[in-house]
Amino acid sequence: MSSDEHTETGTGWPQPAGPGRPAGPAGEPDPRPDAPDPDELSPLAPERSAPPVESPVERPDEEPAADPAGAAAGAGVSRRRLSSAGVMIAVLLALLGFTLVVQFKSTSMDPTVGATRQEDLVRILYDLNSREVRLRQDIAALEESQRQLRSGEQGRQAALDEATRRADELGILAGTLPARGPGLSVRFEAGEKPISASRVLDAVQELRGAGAEAMQVSGGDRATVRIIASTYFLDGENGSLVVDGRRLTGPFTITVIGDPATMRTALNIPGGVVASVTGDGGKLIVEDREVAEVSALHAPIKLEHARPVS
Repeated sequence: MSSDEHTETGTGWPQPAGPGRPAGPAGEPDPRPDAPDPDELSPLAPERSAPPVESPVERPDEEPAADPAGAAAGAGVSRRRLSSAGVMIAVLLALLGFTLVVQFKSTSMDPTVGATRQEDLVRILYDLNSREVRLRQDIAALEESQRQLRSGEQGRQAALDEATRRADELGILAGTLPARGPGLSVRFEAGEKPISASRVLDAVQELRGAGAEAMQVSGGDRATVRIIASTYFLDGENGSLVVDGRRLTGPFTITVIGDPATMRTALNIPGGVVASVTGDGGKLIVEDREVAEVSALHAPIKLEHARPVS
């Protein structure tokens, strides 16, 4: 049997010599440093596992590679956010435009804003200018009084004159002294409806706001009542008017002292006293008076606890 047959049948015959590593003398291992281990060349040596592959460690100083898919997703989210913001802005602008259109239509259809709007604005401006002039005059008078009070020898007499003047003013305001001066006569004439107490009170308040200094109201029976800060108005029977507990019959007339032009403007303001009385079917007649007399007096209030201090 040939050596090849022994090899194939595995009878233990030696294998033919192949290329192997040279051995050292006396069967010693090869002294070369790069020589393979003899156990590795043995066919009976067990197979060794491959060395473990180390996973790459990400260094802190290295930047991660850009992910194209992630960048595309982020761009899509940004576009969605921008589109949502654009929709919200468009909705808000649409609501604002709708509100402006509705307000413009309601203003253009308002009957109070008519052809006389420019004249009304001129009247209001004139009223404000008159009040400003009056206030400046009061300031100048007070500054002059202050200067006189501090002027030495004339200070005592100036103080006495100022006290007298103030007492007269307070007496007129309190209704305990008569007064005269330029002013108006305001006459209420009833129409289909009687003149109500609220209409007369509105006129009194408008006149006070326009700088009225003294007022009185009289009825058709010549009864007259002085109007002061505490005066009240009530509706009486058969179209009469109760003023501070006294009954007055129509027509009613208010005599007032003050700047005629300013007070007339206040009464003729759109939606004011004249418009209200006219709307009820009545009539309001306003006449200027170069010298208006307010002669009705109000009884002084009796004080129960307060006493003047000397």
